[in-house]
Amino acid sequence: MMTSLSNSELIARAEAVLKPHYVRDRLFGNVACALLTTAGNVYRGVCIDTGSGTGFCAEHAAIAAMVTAGEYEISRIVAVWRDDHGLLYVLPPCGRCREFIRQIDPANLDTDVVLGRRESARLRELLPFTAWPGPLD
Repeated sequence: MMTSLSNSELIARAEAVLKPHYVRDRLFGNVACALLTTAGNVYRGVCIDTGSGTGFCAEHAAIAAMVTAGEYEISRIVAVWRDDHGLLYVLPPCGRCREFIRQIDPANLDTDVVLGRRESARLRELLPFTAWPGPLD
């Protein structure tokens, strides 16, 4: 169990599972995610691109592993991608992933989303207006 990881350490955990694989025109595993739970455990996952639109993002895979283990609160999360020249990028979660993270547990609005080695933002900053609206007058 890890109680604390730096952004660079979490990025390295995600990078370690980057293993792009082509099946015809589909690419699997070219984006990887690592997340640290509030209990101090790390879960990882990769994206799956399918022709039927049933694929999922790396964040979904890592979160599914976390939920399978009985955990729901994410302390910190990062996704990475490597370009054709070998340069590594940190990718912010897409809108679908941001909402998915929020719906897993209300406390996840305070998840630290890694945006770089020295940059991060709380999910609530990336996903404003999460409260259900009140009725119109």
